[in-house]
Amino acid sequence: MPSGAGRAVCGVYEIHPERVERARAALPEEGLLQRAALLLKALSDPTRMRLLLALRAAGELCVCDLALLAGVSVSAVSHQLRLLRQARLVAFRREGKQVYYRLADQHVEALLEGALAHAEEDT
Repeated sequence: MPSGAGRAVCGVYEIHPERVERARAALPEEGLLQRAALLLKALSDPTRMRLLLALRAAGELCVCDLALLAGVSVSAVSHQLRLLRQARLVAFRREGKQVYYRLADQHVEALLEGALAHAEEDT
């Protein structure tokens, strides 16, 4: 394989100011960018994805149910759910001492569907 084959390399250093400005103008403000990055970071763990997909399928589950499904301890699930709550990917409700989790909204479901569809595509 020739040197550089398979890698994206700029053959000529050339700036395209109108394209750069159009891209710069389309970038969101920094706070929104940070929140979006936090959201994607929260999705980057297979255990958290498993929890989210279980919630998508079941609608609502408690920590014990999620621990059984994910094959990890209740404390590990609680930690993962805390991260998912911080990223606003899950919501919860209390019923006595029991806490039930669900996907936060339709955007989360769309993110999960998009991630799975993209992962299934042939490269």
